[in-house]
Amino acid sequence: NFSPDHLHAAGGRFECRRYHLRIGFIVLLLLTLLIWYYLNSDVLNIWTTMHILYNTTYSKAASARSFFIKISSESNLTIVRENGKTYQVAYPCTYHYIINEEERCAQEKPFLVLMVPVAAGNKEAREIIRRTWGSETKVMDQLVSMYFMLGETNAENKQYMQEMLQNESSTHHDIIQSDFIDSYNNLTIKTMVIMEWLASYCHMASYAMKVDSDIFLNVNKLVSVVLQAPRENYLTGLMAYDAIVHRDPNSKWYFPEAVFPRSSYPPYALGLGYVFSMDLPKKLVDGAKQLEQNIYIEDVNIGLIMDHLKISYTSHSDQSLFNVFPFPFNRCSYSSLIATTTNSMSDLENFWLELQKPGPRC
Repeated sequence: NFSPDHLHAAGGRFECRRYHLRIGFIVLLLLTLLIWYYLNSDVLNIWTTMHILYNTTYSKAASARSFFIKISSESNLTIVRENGKTYQVAYPCTYHYIINEEERCAQEKPFLVLMVPVAAGNKEAREIIRRTWGSETKVMDQLVSMYFMLGETNAENKQYMQEMLQNESSTHHDIIQSDFIDSYNNLTIKTMVIMEWLASYCHMASYAMKVDSDIFLNVNKLVSVVLQAPRENYLTGLMAYDAIVHRDPNSKWYFPEAVFPRSSYPPYALGLGYVFSMDLPKKLVDGAKQLEQNIYIEDVNIGLIMDHLKISYTSHSDQSLFNVFPFPFNRCSYSSLIATTTNSMSDLENFWLELQKPGPRC
């Protein structure tokens, strides 16, 4: 999930792998001969040799002897603690598109682009979003476009699923799929590929929002807010300040001090949904490549990049615009927010339908 020393992810069809294989093989061969010479051992584990090579050459965390490196099943270099806790190299690397919409954004020239990270197998979420807030393409005379960002699946029926995705893409033209493995541990990769895609194919838009697939989104409120927002260096959402770094090994978000020495994170917008001006995607992509550390917690990682770039988040005075906890539907309150989590996709759909009914909302 995390690179301690500005590493490049490896594996699959990624271009980064060429560098690691070319240089790594030569150094590995020399190191193997040296170790054999000094230890006169008949048994040498090749992966252990790679661990030693990495820790003595690249890692600032080499002094923490519990860290080693391996090639993971998810095709990324991974730092592994002895008790099995893993930290993957998150970004940067070069990824390629399996399914793409190269021309749609340039043809539509939207004011606002909604980017929805979703698992390849979660067709239900995609269909519900298409029926609800994803169907709102013209709001307050502004054009809104929506895309789903997917990675690859490791499922046994991968080939069949890929065929279904191709058919779905041909029908809706709203799927972008890249060749990283789609997993929780790779959410930073997913988010940065979103930024890459926006910078490459949709830079003519004014604003974008990364919004999770289980989120109720009030597109009307969103458009009304960004119509008054700055056109540069604008990023807003539900802000977290002085969030502590978890040191408990049992925590899902644990980082040992040797890997992440800071005791707290810089400000960041929670990953449920954040809005940004379209000058930022390229800046964030470039900034990610300058970081010594890209971590798997994707919203925090964006915060690290923003901190590195010395770009401040925009914090709105109305803290109810974004909600991290689901709450019961009320027409007045739901008409006043931008985004909130929901307990289920059926709630998301029902709440949206209720909000579309005629009559006063407050």
